[in-house]
Amino acid sequence: MKKPTAISVSGSPFSLSFLISIFFLFFSLPAYADDGWWEGDSPVVKRANERIQLLKTEYGDISAVDFDDGSRFGPYHLQFITLEPNSLFLPVLLHSDMVFYIHTGSGRLNWFDENDLKEVDLRRGDLYRLHPGSIFYLQSSLEIEREKLRIYALFSSTDEDSFNPSLGAYSRVTDLVRGFGKEVLRKAFMAPDEVIEEIMTAKRPPLIVHAAAPTPSIRAKSSSPWEFEARLLKAFLGGDASGIEFNKKKKKKKGIYNVYEVDPDFENCNGWSLTVTKKNSHQLKGSNIGFLVVNLTAGSMMGPHWNPRAWEIGIVTSDEPGVVHVGCSSTSANSSKCKNWSFVVEKGDIFVVPRFHPMAQMSFNNGTFVFVGFSTTNGHNMPQFFVGSSSVLQLVDREVLAWSFDVNVTTVDRLLKARVESIILECTSCAEEEVRKMEEEAEREREEEEERKREEEEQRKREEEEQRKREEEERRKREEEEQRKREEEEQRKREEEERRKREEEEEAEREEERKREEEEAQREEERRRRREEEEKREKEREEEEQRRREEEEQQQEEEEAQREEERRRRREEEERKREEEEGEKEREEEQQQEEEEAKREEEEERKREEEREAKREEEEAREREEEHQRERGRRRREAEEGQRRRWEEEEGEGEEEEEEQPVLRILSQWT
Repeated sequence: MKKPTAISVSGSPFSLSFLISIFFLFFSLPAYADDGWWEGDSPVVKRANERIQLLKTEYGDISAVDFDDGSRFGPYHLQFITLEPNSLFLPVLLHSDMVFYIHTGSGRLNWFDENDLKEVDLRRGDLYRLHPGSIFYLQSSLEIEREKLRIYALFSSTDEDSFNPSLGAYSRVTDLVRGFGKEVLRKAFMAPDEVIEEIMTAKRPPLIVHAAAPTPSIRAKSSSPWEFEARLLKAFLGGDASGIEFNKKKKKKKGIYNVYEVDPDFENCNGWSLTVTKKNSHQLKGSNIGFLVVNLTAGSMMGPHWNPRAWEIGIVTSDEPGVVHVGCSSTSANSSKCKNWSFVVEKGDIFVVPRFHPMAQMSFNNGTFVFVGFSTTNGHNMPQFFVGSSSVLQLVDREVLAWSFDVNVTTVDRLLKARVESIILECTSCAEEEVRKMEEEAEREREEEEERKREEEEQRKREEEEQRKREEEERRKREEEEQRKREEEEQRKREEEERRKREEEEEAEREEERKREEEEAQREEERRRRREEEEKREKEREEEEQRRREEEEQQQEEEEAQREEERRRRREEEERKREEEEGEKEREEEQQQEEEEAKREEEEERKREEEREAKREEEEAREREEEHQRERGRRRREAEEGQRRRWEEEEGEGEEEEEEQPVLRILSQWT
């Protein structure tokens, strides 16, 4: 059974006031433009303009969002790939598991896997998976309506392969080849040098290029950038690489899963939903990623439910906005921070709901709300709805539920009495009510924020007043302290002044005393000087008298000295004569003794010389004897040597007389 292939857009235009409310709520939600765009396991919304831009050219663009669910299959990398009509996504080597969905447009996928080059036509609604290690490229179709090829691709880990964000989701084939030197490439590809040179020096085109078929002249020159990528892909796969069509047997892949060609899991007048897992799509086998599509008609709601084993990543595809309500999860680490969330989401927005969080999606009364998404499963995930016959609330004892809700059993019976089998329910004005609540909540939060700011302002004013009082008290204390210091300074100055005056008076008294002492000293000095002068004059008289007496005595002494000198001179002359005579005798005796001493020394020197001469003669005789002995030994050795030679010459003749003669000659030489 084929379900509707088009997403209906119905309802009258939104009112101006409603659009203003939606606009206000949209921009009042927190922005999560950085990579860590949620705390813990809280649900979040990533706006379309907050994606990370990876590539943007005139032929297409790529943006991305990263997140992690904390499981062994995380982290996850979600890419939004857009190709203009007749554009080419150049060959890349896939690093991780890739599950992608065709949102709009059509094209062709070519990839190399299991030694086969495969291709498949892509169209809106297709869901496909590529394995890690695959080499693939994409080309968008040139359609009459010029619709862009839009792809939502999720990269993640599997049981066999892990995704490393530091390596990226994929790498270009040309970058892999150019990572080697020219000589290595020449030996590996067995290609001429000019081919390797062309490969290494060619310009690196962007990842998305125009896919217009090259003319023969262009093809001959190999100047098309995407053709260069194709030639490198051919080097990996083999075959002719003159264009993007390889002369290698291609396999047409059939049986692609298309969400618009299968029956929905649930459908009624309020909308339909579809969940794709590895159980109903063989292409997802081995993957831990599921896919979902939800189409809510105007005034509808996806019933409250939660995922026990999966995170849900939703992407809004409809032109009309919707509301996503996420309840508090009991697994929150801090119950004080546990809260209910409501988001207004628009086309291109991404919302992530962690597992265990109950949620409900609602459409407005004036439009259809459509979103697609991926689910990250840690095992078999079966969404749990609060309503319906399969609701977990139907299985729990009513009294236990009554205790849980803190109500009576009758209230629980009335709650579960209606057997609601639908999971997509009519909910007229539910989205609008949520918006109203969000407005009230936003207004309440603004009021609380304003109240908080007022309280903070009052607190700040109180603190400023207290600070002012403290400063005033400190200022008063400083003034008192300064006044006390001034009084102390004045007291100190007065004491210093009094001390200075006392010192000046004492100094004046000391000066008067000093002057009196100086005058007394001068008078004493004058008396002393007079006494000294009198003593000096008296001394001079005495000295004069003494000098006269001394002169007289000196004259007498001189006369006596002259007489004594004459007597002494005569005695000295006589003494000198005697001494000269005695000295002459002594000199003669000394000369005689010296002569005798010289004779004795000469005799001793002569004896010593004779002894030395005798020793020299004795030494010379001994040396002559030793020389003679050496000479005789030398002659004896020469004679022995000569005799030995003669014996050797005469050996064998046996004549005894001739043998005795040399012996006699040797003996005569020895003697």
